[in-house]
Amino acid sequence: MQEIDVQIVQEYIDSKMNQELYIHLETTNGAYASHHENKFGSGAFIRNTKIVYSNGKITPDHPHRVGLEMEIGWIYAEGLTHYQIDDQGRLLMCGIDYDGKLAVALQLSDTPFSK
Repeated sequence: MQEIDVQIVQEYIDSKMNQELYIHLETTNGAYASHHENKFGSGAFIRNTKIVYSNGKITPDHPHRVGLEMEIGWIYAEGLTHYQIDDQGRLLMCGIDYDGKLAVALQLSDTPFSK
């Protein structure tokens, strides 16, 4: 993965508007380590949900926010720092915190992600 290039990510988002896609969205602030003393873990996870968005934007400021407007609501992820378009054409984005740990992931694909 490399640091987000806003132009490339925006072009990808634009190219997938009004198409059925699969999404993976994950957040964590240490949920996997919440058993450690003085740690409060929280997170969210959704995978292989079909979405169609009519508008999508990435903010130019770092860390980035991506918002996807759907017919009856929004999906957004903030704190995104890195991205990759893999060999399957999927947009994989993540946010790495100051300790080098995953804080957020947002991924879009034409086909389902593996379980």
